[in-house]
Amino acid sequence: MPDTMTTIHSAHNTAHSTPSAPGVPAPLVFLLATTAGVSVASLYYSQPMLGILGPDIHAAEGSVGLVPTLTQLGYALGILLLAPLGDRFDRRRIILAKAAVLAAALLASAAAPGIGALLAASLAVGLAATLAQDVVPAAATLAPVQARGKVVGTVMTGLLLGILLSRVVSGLGAEVFGWRAVYAAAAGGVALLGVAAWRWLPRFAPTTQLGYGALIASMAALWRAQRPLRRAALAQGLLSVAFSAFWSTLAVMLHSEFHWGSAAAGAFGLAGAAGAMAAPLAGRLADRRGPDLVTRLGAGLALVSFAALLLAQWLPAWAQIGLLVACAIGFDFGIQAALVAHQTLVYGLEPAARSRLNALLFTGVFIGMATGSALGALAMARWGWLGVAALATAASAGALAVRMAGGRPQHARP
Repeated sequence: MPDTMTTIHSAHNTAHSTPSAPGVPAPLVFLLATTAGVSVASLYYSQPMLGILGPDIHAAEGSVGLVPTLTQLGYALGILLLAPLGDRFDRRRIILAKAAVLAAALLASAAAPGIGALLAASLAVGLAATLAQDVVPAAATLAPVQARGKVVGTVMTGLLLGILLSRVVSGLGAEVFGWRAVYAAAAGGVALLGVAAWRWLPRFAPTTQLGYGALIASMAALWRAQRPLRRAALAQGLLSVAFSAFWSTLAVMLHSEFHWGSAAAGAFGLAGAAGAMAAPLAGRLADRRGPDLVTRLGAGLALVSFAALLLAQWLPAWAQIGLLVACAIGFDFGIQAALVAHQTLVYGLEPAARSRLNALLFTGVFIGMATGSALGALAMARWGWLGVAALATAASAGALAVRMAGGRPQHARP
């Protein structure tokens, strides 16, 4: 593939050069993990607050519903159009710039006088929240090959916790302090992390001199040339279908079957957070045994967990709740393990194109999430919760089939 590359900085001589020590300093890994989590959490703060902020700014229900929609749309556009810039420019500068824009957009959301301003700010939040998709390739670049899975897994734990806990935090915060305070506090948190990144994050040498148009066009060539990338995006996309189908319909099921409110559905996010602890464990196993094996184990665990949900119809109510919690932990554990392993695999394909590879992988994830939400709602409407469980089981089985089709998994090292 035609591409002009420069050597990634590998000496850890100063605070502004990329380290190549046996491991990345723990405080730096913590900073990257926290930045990833706090930035991606910005996508989900609005969801539990819609019922509060709508009447406060005198907005119709349909208009308020566009807030999370535009946030997600901005994120999708940012993954495709902004995330690849990490290969063309110093990732440190990109991270700092996006942190500044994200803090400003969150502050604008807090101060929005009406729905129009809030919608514009929400789109900007989504675009700038792709900061998380710059942090993960940065972590992969900083880590030595023998510890890449561990470092990426730790950073992904922060990102996943940000996704899973953001709704709980914003729901409680809005109830106690108001929705504007939630946005303002989020802006302050991002700003503080931006200052920390300015102080401690090293610089990264660009790996290509391609112009912007050629850079975006090169993603198509990467997609055609890298079969492992296509398999990773397809398998993780199928797992995302299952993940999204479950979480997007859970609140509806809990309300109809158990007469529980949104707070109970949000509490299930804590079970998902427990599953997110799989990320560093999966990273270590990927370093030792190779990422192929971990993707199969993760997809297999997700399949077993979703299939177990099919048994709920024959259980008493208390046992159904226990099964839901156990399955949520199990499939979250499996899906996040597979994601970390897929990232470890993909980042090793073309080191000079890590940002573009990451953008392509997460485009597959995003398509899977959107598809899962749509199919999950359709399955719930036609066949009830059993249909959702069957959909998630089938999608997980498809992901496992994709991973098994590649033959015996290769070990990272003998």
